[in-house]
Amino acid sequence: MLISTAHAQTAAATDPTGGFMQLLPIILMFVVLYFLMIRPQMKRAKEHKALIEGLAKGDEVVTGGGIAGRVTRVSDSFIALQIAEAVEIHVQKQAVTLVLPKGTLKEL
Repeated sequence: MLISTAHAQTAAATDPTGGFMQLLPIILMFVVLYFLMIRPQMKRAKEHKALIEGLAKGDEVVTGGGIAGRVTRVSDSFIALQIAEAVEIHVQKQAVTLVLPKGTLKEL
């Protein structure tokens, strides 16, 4: 009875690649997950941060809520948008999703 148990333990110990081969699919899934989901998200976050830091007076922007306007003032965390003649609102910088080309909003 003890001999067969000892023989089974030595047979498992002689196959060193068995444990690695079982972990290989899990490792490959994490690599694919990184390249398909995490890396593109980090790239978009970096682009959005550069967009926010580059905001200046006179830029024409669109916010996440769909409000389009011209930047009139820029502070640390807020910007003032002129959305119509004599109508100005304050929004967080993070709400800006798109900077439009100059002259897109002509009727402000």
